[in-house]
Amino acid sequence: MSKTYEEINDKIRKGKAVVLTAEEVSEMARTMSAKEILDRVDVVTTATFGAMCSSGAFLNFGHADPPIRMERIELNGVPVSGGLAAVDTYVGATDCNPSNPKYGGAHIIEDLIAGKEVELEAWGKGTDCYPRKHIRTSISLDTINEAILCNPRNAYQNYNVAVNTSDRTLYTYMGTLLPHMKNASYSSAGELSPLLNDPECRTIGLGTRIFLCGTQGYVVWNGTQFNCSKPLNDYGVPMGNARTLAVMGEMRQMSTEYIRGAYFEKYGVTMYVGIGVPIPLLDEDMAARVSIRNSQIDTFIEDYGNRGEIIGRTNYEQLRSGEFEFGGHKIHTAPLSSLDKARRIASVLKQWISDGCFELTAPVRPMPTGTSLKGLAENM
Repeated sequence: MSKTYEEINDKIRKGKAVVLTAEEVSEMARTMSAKEILDRVDVVTTATFGAMCSSGAFLNFGHADPPIRMERIELNGVPVSGGLAAVDTYVGATDCNPSNPKYGGAHIIEDLIAGKEVELEAWGKGTDCYPRKHIRTSISLDTINEAILCNPRNAYQNYNVAVNTSDRTLYTYMGTLLPHMKNASYSSAGELSPLLNDPECRTIGLGTRIFLCGTQGYVVWNGTQFNCSKPLNDYGVPMGNARTLAVMGEMRQMSTEYIRGAYFEKYGVTMYVGIGVPIPLLDEDMAARVSIRNSQIDTFIEDYGNRGEIIGRTNYEQLRSGEFEFGGHKIHTAPLSSLDKARRIASVLKQWISDGCFELTAPVRPMPTGTSLKGLAENM
């Protein structure tokens, strides 16, 4: 038995589609086969809510009178890109003012979505067609032309667990790591996470409609650092940081419940992004994939105190328990991502589909295969 996107969308339009979250299907799989799940379920919703530094937004301010070619731009004192024509900018989530490192681009994006005004100050050299050299004003989502969230790398397929074997505390994008492996941090929704339920991206590609920060958005490309070369565990799940998604959506329709600026101590600004991806059950293979459980999802343990050396492996059932054993010691674990938010996103997306408000889109281009990561070589 197999299903098509059109057959599933027809059931969605008629209000007859059976939609479950990935956690619900994982529980079903304890007593049902993949074939039985395929017979009963049409769509599975997945979700994640975590820190995704490779995020940002394109803004178009509109022209002043007289006009200015903005070559240096600050928003609430944060320098942002002045390299996009006259009155466009890209606000990177990690952009910040060194004199105020706890506030950055992610907070600007959150403030705009929250309906707040943001101070814009810009400078240009002055030209015949853009004579103004300076402007200072306030902007909001009501006063600018476009506000498009465009994130180059989101929703990592899996990620390493971070520990620290050194003698000193480390402050990282994986949070604060105590010396001598007194803690471990991780960032994944496990069995609810999108790319762990479709590890080969059979249903996720260019054009896939998704939940993005409270509204409908789209997968627009494979994310940067898209890596197909990670080793697989016995259940076909890539271990460590593997595939990623590039996503886009309209900021005016988003909610700060699902997108938040954050600051990690002595590391910097980041942005928490909420993403939900619907997975159509096209055949038994997809039904088996979405049945994955936390105990079947392994990931590597990476020592941030020793240049990222891989020192072991664990699984998400152990991580979710609050501790795991390694080297004869019990190591306390803490998530950087929010499982509660991910569950909420999966439930909201489930309701949208059940209500006929959200149909599925087949990818117009599949994700690449055979990719691996390159690194920088240092010139001597």
